[in-house]
Amino acid sequence: MRKRPGAPAQVLGFASWEWRAPFSLRGGWGLPTVGAVKFSVKSDYAARAVLSLARSYPRGEARKGEELAAEAGVPANYLVQILVQLKAEGMVKSVRGKAGGYLLARPPAQVSFGDLLRAIHGEVLDAPALNDPECPAELRGAWGTLKQQVEGAADQLSFQDLLEHGAEKAKMYYI
Repeated sequence: MRKRPGAPAQVLGFASWEWRAPFSLRGGWGLPTVGAVKFSVKSDYAARAVLSLARSYPRGEARKGEELAAEAGVPANYLVQILVQLKAEGMVKSVRGKAGGYLLARPPAQVSFGDLLRAIHGEVLDAPALNDPECPAELRGAWGTLKQQVEGAADQLSFQDLLEHGAEKAKMYYI
């Protein structure tokens, strides 16, 4: 997979679809490395739908919500609600009629994980301590650094990167 200028190698160099954070809280604070950061099922379902739409983007064909749900293995009613939200945020567009459905509104290279998470949740990582005056300044600084690093990593990973990674993996020959 090609590395975009300025993109940390760890962000684009994921293996087996495991995302590895390009940061550690160990640097400077003596704290342990960050463990799991959990994202919602809604963001997972949205990512699956956008990946399917990214695969269809070159053909310009609209995909029905039920078809996307079946392909992604998610509940159709819930996915349609997510698609409506993504449409309101300008990430997808809809086409009416018999051949209608949903399309990605921008090329996959211009849609990042950060865009997706902001469309679904409003922010990539919510750190309530940043606005809490009772939180010690040192912790607010740590939360701010963590938030900035996670947002930067999410913004560097586009759905085009995922498509290229999938294509490279499909070309591999296993013995």
